[in-house]
Amino acid sequence: MPTPSLASLPIRRLTLRDLSACADLSEDRGWLREEHKWGFLLTAGKGYGIDDPEGGLVSACTVTEYGPREQPSLAAIGMVLVAERHARQGVGRRLMRHVVSALGPTPLTLHATPYGRPLYEELGFKATGRVEMVRGRFAPGGPAPRVATRAATAEDLTAILRLDEEVFGADRTHIITRLPAFADKLRVAEEHGRLIGYAAAWPNMDTHVVGPLIARDTETAKALIGSLAARTDRPLRTDIDVRHEELLAWAKAHGLASLAPNVVMTYGIAELPGDWNRRFAPLTVAAG
Repeated sequence: MPTPSLASLPIRRLTLRDLSACADLSEDRGWLREEHKWGFLLTAGKGYGIDDPEGGLVSACTVTEYGPREQPSLAAIGMVLVAERHARQGVGRRLMRHVVSALGPTPLTLHATPYGRPLYEELGFKATGRVEMVRGRFAPGGPAPRVATRAATAEDLTAILRLDEEVFGADRTHIITRLPAFADKLRVAEEHGRLIGYAAAWPNMDTHVVGPLIARDTETAKALIGSLAARTDRPLRTDIDVRHEELLAWAKAHGLASLAPNVVMTYGIAELPGDWNRRFAPLTVAAG
């Protein structure tokens, strides 16, 4: 039997049964396997992929939608990967065109690497911002934080959801309610009994990723990162909006080094909704 052409291979929805194949695809491209993150994205959102007749996946990506289920107000595309042996043959372009078409009028966002950016620009995405990935062992020191933080409890959930929607600009209840199971640490900052920020640290291979990080101001963001760092012996990693220059400089002064920049891109909207001044880092760049 002749091998089917890449253009004729069907695109299908992925499920948790594809978790190992997705992790294999990540590894094939030199990424971490990130099974914990893949599992989260496939259950909280949707996955799309193309099967390789010889086994595994030719290509895959995830979509996380926000807002009303019937008519989402925003969708994030992430984990866009093509197997090395099938690279530069138009597979990624075909998968992305399919996903953009499937999402219809829903405004879209994604974080692009320098490698992927030309494809996304070709499809009509526009650069609207940047984030910087930093990683390292957090070195405590300096003045004690002036903002009080504590472990989140079940009673905080309503306030966290209210704050998150206000800052993110869309309802992501289905994401935030999964945080207690997904993350190892979930902490809140409060002032006079009022919630002014929250952050999670979730396991990703040998690191803890800090995200989401939502805070009233930079001092609150620092207090949340510091409180999470004090409760893990793993290196920290996070993706900070570069407009938060003070927080980036502080993180680097405390041992986190710059790893890679990503460009935030949008399709169908000029800029992301919400309040960037209080949105310091995403849950993961794959989910916007």
